[in-house]
Parts: sequence; C-alpha cells; structure tokens
Amino acid sequence: MRFHITFFVLSCCFLSFLGFSCSDEIAPANLEEKSNEEEKKEVETVDTNDLENPVSIIETDLGISEFFDEAKVDDNYILVNDATSNSAYLMDKRSKKLFNFELNDKRIGNDVQLLTDGRLLANLEVDDPSIEIGGFGGLIQLLGIDGSVQWSFEYSSEDYIAHHDAELLPNGNIIFQIWERKTAEEALEAGYSLEVDVFPDGILEVDPTSNEIIWEWHAWNHLIQEHDDTKSNFGVIADNPQLINVNYITDEKGDIMHANGLSYDANNDIIYLSANFFSEVWVIDHSTTTEEAASSAGGNYGKGGNLIYRFGNPLAYNNQNGPVRFDHNHYPNLLSGQDEGKMLIFSNGFKAGKSTVYELELPNSFELQPNADNEPKVLWSFTNDSLFSPKVSGAVKLPNGNRLITEGDRGYWEVTEDGKVVWRFKGNGFFWRGYHIDKNAPEIADLEF
Repeated sequence: MRFHITFFVLSCCFLSFLGFSCSDEIAPANLEEKSNEEEKKEVETVDTNDLENPVSIIETDLGISEFFDEAKVDDNYILVNDATSNSAYLMDKRSKKLFNFELNDKRIGNDVQLLTDGRLLANLEVDDPSIEIGGFGGLIQLLGIDGSVQWSFEYSSEDYIAHHDAELLPNGNIIFQIWERKTAEEALEAGYSLEVDVFPDGILEVDPTSNEIIWEWHAWNHLIQEHDDTKSNFGVIADNPQLINVNYITDEKGDIMHANGLSYDANNDIIYLSANFFSEVWVIDHSTTTEEAASSAGGNYGKGGNLIYRFGNPLAYNNQNGPVRFDHNHYPNLLSGQDEGKMLIFSNGFKAGKSTVYELELPNSFELQPNADNEPKVLWSFTNDSLFSPKVSGAVKLPNGNRLITEGDRGYWEVTEDGKVVWRFKGNGFFWRGYHIDKNAPEIADLEF
C-alpha cells in the first residue's frame, strides 16, 4: 500500500474534548507552592530533537503519524480507547486502523482492554444513569472478539455506580471502581465542610460465575478531618497519613476524590488506586476480609482498610516533607517481568499546563510515617512543552524499552529511554489509554485484517 505523505498539520481543538461525558472533571487545584531546588531539578523538559520538523509524515482518515527516527520505533500495534467515537480499535504506527472491536453500540466508560485469552474486558455506560460524574460507566462486560456478550454486570442505581476502570484477577474475579452516594446529612456528620451529597470512591470484587460481590473497600470508612471537632473522624491529619482528609477537596457537586484507575499486584495482594483529585496513588491491602477492610486492623499489613502507603502529593495529608510530583494523575501502570516493582504514571500537570510521565521504583516494604519523606524514587521521567493533557492519558513500556505515552487530547508519543521522541500520532479523538499489542500476540491471531 502506498501512503500519501503530506505536511499538512491538523489543529487541535482542545475545548471540544472537554464536554465528553466519559472524560474526567477537573477539581480545583489544591497543591501549594513548594520551594525545593532539588525537586525543581528532578524533572527537566526533554527536547532532544526537532519536533517541528519530522522526517516523514503519514496522513490517513484516522490521523497523522510523524516519524522522527523510524528505525527506533517499536513496530507493533496499539489498542486505542477513543471516547470521541466510543470505540476500541487496533492501529499500527502508520495511522492505519486494522480492526474495530464491536462494543454493541455502547458508550465507553472508560476502559476497554484486551485480555490474554482474546476477550475484551470493557467498562461501558448504562443506558439510564442516575450518577453522571465524568468517567461514569455502570456496566462491565466480557466480550468475545465478535462482540458476543459472555458476561454482563450492571452496577448502577441512584446510590452507586461503577466507573473508569476494572481489572481481571488471577482467580478469575474482577475488581472495579465505584462511586457511592452519601447524603448531605451523612457528609456533615463525617465532618465534611459543605452540606451537599458527596460521592466517595470504593472498590468491589465480583465473582463472574455467580455475580456475587465477595470483597469491598470503601474510602468512607477511612476518613479524617480537622474541620469540626463535634463530628466524626476528627483528628490531626498530619499525624494520621493512613487516613484520607475528607475536606482536601470541597466540591459543590460532591465529587471529592475522583479515583480514575487501578492496578493489582498479585505478588503482594495489594491494589494501587489513582486518586486524581488528591494527586496521589493510594495503596490498599486486598488480603483483608470485607469486615477488616472497613476497619483499621487485619490483613497482611495489619492495617485493615487504612492506606498502607500513598505517594505523589504529601500535601494531601498535611506533610511538608518530600516532593510534590503529581498534579492530577492517571493510569497507575504496574510493570512486570524484569521491571517488576516499578510503575509508570501520567501526571497531567493541570497547574503548569505541561504533563509529565514518571517511572517510579516502588518500595519493597511500605513505610508511611507522619512528617517524613514517604515518596518513591524516580527512575525515569519525560516531559515536553508540547506534551499536555489535563484529563485521561497514561503510559506503557514497550518491548524495545521505549515508552508509549497517551496524550488524551492529542494522541500518542513514542519516546526512547534517553528521551528522544521517535514517533507521534495526532488523531481525531479523545484518547483514554493506549495498550501495546504485539503483532504476534496469540490473542489477535484470529483477527482478520
């Protein structure tokens, strides 16, 4: 096939993306300025090549691929989650759509991933949601390649809804995120400073063979506040990093946490939860029973459902020690294989207008101390004045060592270990994530394209 090469550049219409229901809402920034010369030097804009003058450009109906060093591009596929068209499709690095996965006319809400057995695990929107915070879903399905519904689970009512992300566990169960409604009266009693209904986050585990919820964790059981000493949860926030400050974000609409992604560590039986409005990742012990998860005792770490670790923004628990790295974050991508113990994560950089991707070395043991630097070590980072999406986005590591970065408002970047941009894609969508799919992966062996 001969591709037409052109230097025509499409303009990015940022404001048009902000209205999509499956996009995240932006909470008021609650990150204080922090004077720390070492922190300022930690991440510097990488500009190792001329991004205004790609070596070649390929334009298709899907978008524009810019090649800066084609020899260094990972020549495999991307599973695209596009919220604009509510579609999940396979594309190559030449802007060619190879295969469109059938979602049966459902809207994405938000994640669709391809499992190793060839099925799709899809977070989709219910038809008549009562809770419509950005990123809502309410419907989780396992789909065959042909779109056949192999399992369907609806979790949606006036009082709760599934949202954003889900993950298949090794035992065949599925964990997923929820928002649950707490009334204005309940919020006031918990020490919240506004008299409004609020929607704190939770995580549930469902057994697909029975549709039974077999495990639950609720952030509402692990709060602290300094607002009203006559109400519940009153205490000193700085002395209790294992608890969540219910007043860190005050929002008239009640969206007070806005978790937007999770990853499961099977080796340690823990869950990493990206808490977007807190600009943090929370670490939760999954080895607990549901009863223990509602308490502060039990489980492998002895802390019940309290946070066993947290990182990204120590100011969220009134800690002046350690760098503030995240400013709204997405996709806590737990790496595996030779990269086990590491995480890639996308910091949206809402305040600075510039995003950053971090690769972090997670601690072998979790120490979460008051008034201490609890932050993990940065192994690699990338930012650029042209890289910015205030919503969605993420990063994955490729077999050749490059990183595939999803810039939600634009498309994708491929960046080498030494920070060289070798490929970019500018599409006509709003991109939740991009997953690497190897050309020879058995899960796509039966696809016809």
